[in-house]
Amino acid sequence: MLFHNSEVFTEKAVWPKATFISLELDIKMRISPLLLLLACARVNGYSSGLVTESCDDMTPRHQGSSPSSSPPPFTITIDRYDYSEGDEITVSLRAYSTPFQGFLLQAREVGGSSPVGAFSLFGAENRLLDCGGLSNSSVSHSSGDNKNSVQSKWKTPQSGQLKDIEFSVTFVQNFRDYWVGIKSPVVVYNSSRSPVGSTTRPISTLLPSPPSGPPALSLFSNVPISSVDCGESKVCFSKPNDCDPASSADCYFMSAMTSPADSSVKFEIYGRSTGYISFGFSDDQLMGNDDIYICGMDSNSTIQVQHAYSTGRRAPQILPLGNVSDIKTSFVDGVISCSFVSKNVISTQRSAVGSIYYILFAYGGTNNGALQYHGTSRFASDQKINITRPQVVTAQKPQIMKAHGALMLIAWMTTGSLGMLIARYLKAVTKGRGCLGKDLWFLAHVSLMGLSVAATIIAFILAFSYFKGWRGGAHPVLGVLVMILAFIQPFAALFRCGPQHQWRFVFNWFHVLNAVAIKGLAVAAIFTGLHIMESSQDRWMQKVMAGFVGWEALLFALQDLHMRWKRKDEDGDVSGFVHIEVILLLVFFLGNLTFLVALLVGIGMA
Repeated sequence: MLFHNSEVFTEKAVWPKATFISLELDIKMRISPLLLLLACARVNGYSSGLVTESCDDMTPRHQGSSPSSSPPPFTITIDRYDYSEGDEITVSLRAYSTPFQGFLLQAREVGGSSPVGAFSLFGAENRLLDCGGLSNSSVSHSSGDNKNSVQSKWKTPQSGQLKDIEFSVTFVQNFRDYWVGIKSPVVVYNSSRSPVGSTTRPISTLLPSPPSGPPALSLFSNVPISSVDCGESKVCFSKPNDCDPASSADCYFMSAMTSPADSSVKFEIYGRSTGYISFGFSDDQLMGNDDIYICGMDSNSTIQVQHAYSTGRRAPQILPLGNVSDIKTSFVDGVISCSFVSKNVISTQRSAVGSIYYILFAYGGTNNGALQYHGTSRFASDQKINITRPQVVTAQKPQIMKAHGALMLIAWMTTGSLGMLIARYLKAVTKGRGCLGKDLWFLAHVSLMGLSVAATIIAFILAFSYFKGWRGGAHPVLGVLVMILAFIQPFAALFRCGPQHQWRFVFNWFHVLNAVAIKGLAVAAIFTGLHIMESSQDRWMQKVMAGFVGWEALLFALQDLHMRWKRKDEDGDVSGFVHIEVILLLVFFLGNLTFLVALLVGIGMA
């Protein structure tokens, strides 16, 4: 028998190779459908959220992949920061720049490894799981569809030895990219409070009252913020440039310091304001599609931190605060300051994790907790920055607004002033001299004032094209008034009556008064514009502008005194007085040019 078997074995050993290939294909064809069925069943189990094998460590069973160590583009937020027996807490999961396909959510005691409490569902995109021997103690996805946000409600245990808890979630973006154990802020167990009247933080209102009692929030009479370590261990952005909030109450300041341990970022913000200060991250230097943090006053005059998203020329959308902790706030002598640690991912319209951004800073008032429009109380960084790389960032006005300021300055402090001075005081110089029947003083006056009106129109168009709409504050109001009156002036001159007409004096008075009004409003607009544009702490441009106005007033006064003196001394040497007028005009022009160049350089450096 042994031999026979050996013969059989020997006979099989010499079978043709084609026979083995045929047998191998037959076996594969029989086994492959079974393997495919098992694989499909396993994939379907993951996409349907039946992931009870992950209850303990919350790690997806994705073979060949490991949890991501980069900051997650998702966040977990809660509507309550303390609880007692029987309370309910709404938990929200939200995607920023990219959706997630799956998730696993649990509530655990701080430092614990087992789920506590029970969940109930909001919507069909969730399913309940039994983990740790507790019914409905976890929530998972019900399909593999992309999700931008999901919500669930967690109910605290009715009895037992209750402790502080935190929510933990695993996000699955795809098979290879997932984040395990993302934590919410700690929810403190408060045994002294009944569930009725418990503290909540509503997420649908602007600047709601802060929650009571969570360790993640602490209020101080003063938050120590300074420019120490700027450029060495943290990113700093301020106006005026390089100011120190520790020594100046007029410093607007923001800093960001990244922790190498867990990629969290400590933010600081400081500034004088009647309601709020804020900073944001943007793809450009304009408002819209920006990730914003607000440090502001709520309806109870309490300072708190809010997370928001700007969608353009409207109030920003308040978001759940997200993974933010260690909040410190203060409001002392009109100065607001806040510091906090955030693990939220920065999200703008075109950004991805690790992108670079412009920094925006804005401040304004609040009305019963609602943010008011900041108007021109804003500034932006001169370049995009990466907040993980320490540096000192400077503020810079866009070039189009520098051109706007330069044109208005030239129009109403140089060409306009010269045109007004020539029309009032130098008629005698060119009397009888001219071209095409017009005196030279008149031709010079019309040319200079025409240039002033043209420059004003161009400056107005530049500002309107930049802001793309109306902006609040005194500066745009003054600018619009200057634009309207400057536009009226030449048209009124076209329809004036003749020099000998009985109503000519009406035009003369209107023309003069309108010119004086334009000049006064233009000077005020330039002062407010320089205040917005000024980047130095000593405000030197506004001081130079004050000197500029004083110089013009002095020379106008000298010309006026000379004209009155000439009228009284009718027997004097007329030619001599004419030379004095020309000399005063030349002195006026040289001084005017000096002040103008200084301010234009300042605008270029602003």
